Amino acid sequence: MAHTVTASTSAPLAAGVSAGTASSPASGSSPLAAADPPSGLRHGTFEDAQALFTGSLFVGITMMMFSQAGLLTGSTAGLAFVLHYATGWPFGAIYFAINIPFYWFSWKHIGRVFTIKTFVSVGILSMIVELGPRFIHIDYLHPVFAAIAGGLLMGTGILFLARHRSSLGGATIASLYLQERYGIRAGKVQMAIDCTVVLLALWVVPWERVAWSVLAAVVMGVFLAVSHRPGRYRGN
Repeated sequence: MAHTVTASTSAPLAAGVSAGTASSPASGSSPLAAADPPSGLRHGTFEDAQALFTGSLFVGITMMMFSQAGLLTGSTAGLAFVLHYATGWPFGAIYFAINIPFYWFSWKHIGRVFTIKTFVSVGILSMIVELGPRFIHIDYLHPVFAAIAGGLLMGTGILFLARHRSSLGGATIASLYLQERYGIRAGKVQMAIDCTVVLLALWVVPWERVAWSVLAAVVMGVFLAVSHRPGRYRGN
């Protein structure tokens, strides 16, 4: 059984974002922050909590599936994977630490609320990745199924977070920034970043595993490009 990596933890975020709304990041919003929806559509604290947990859980399950099938990942999770196997340090701790610089960028360019929720989501995912193998183990998982089902499951989890103005850090933050600043679709940016990082791992694992990993990145990227469109969802 291959002991390779976890899943990509970065993807498009924050649905309903408008580049036309400008305010100070210190107040919890920025030119990238979504316009407030009508009060009856706003998410409450419990709704946000369950979405952040559920989204992080879905991505965490995908990461365990990818690890079981020997698939690779991109973005900051890919870097955490390399350091994990090079040093033996816990993946969850490395992944959490790598995202710290992205919190600063998010706070400055996207806003306080989004950054705090992202910080919480990354923390939840780190715990799930560390504790999950104690509760679930898959005896057999074909890489094709892992790539397709995992890509869709991970995309669903990322979408949950996006619609509650959160993310899993890393390239996700950069993808949203590029989308709102330059009009480049975040799903396409994320797909390009993930595929590039995965391809760089050809020296680590056989090319077949890399091919399945690229398929997973494409499945997730297409799902998010189709499902996540700024302005469509207003229950922020």
